[in-house]
Amino acid sequence: MAVYGGQLLEELVADVHDLTPEEVSKGMAEGRYLLVDVRELNEIAVEAYPSAVVVPLSAFDPHGIPDPKGKHVVFACRSGKRSVTASLAAQAAGFAYDNHLAGGMLAWKAAGLPTKTGG
Repeated sequence: MAVYGGQLLEELVADVHDLTPEEVSKGMAEGRYLLVDVRELNEIAVEAYPSAVVVPLSAFDPHGIPDPKGKHVVFACRSGKRSVTASLAAQAAGFAYDNHLAGGMLAWKAAGLPTKTGG
């Protein structure tokens, strides 16, 4: 069993809410979600989420996330694993950022949602 900060990882992951690509896209369009891409810069240079804020997990500091101004923060990555890690790290730092894009960029593209190239 994996332990993170004294709690079982399975219990902590229950504190991260899965959102579908369609939910995230709609929430962004309605101004309800701030998407935070935690992939590395070389990945983002190839393909990026439209209008996402970039805070790579390798240098992740939840204090570096811009003020969401009333929006819900949603973490995203390639497949949904690093976004969970980012959410848990943000929560451990006292932020109520508990949403992530389930399936990441892979699910986003499979849903036919737009991406941009060149970061």
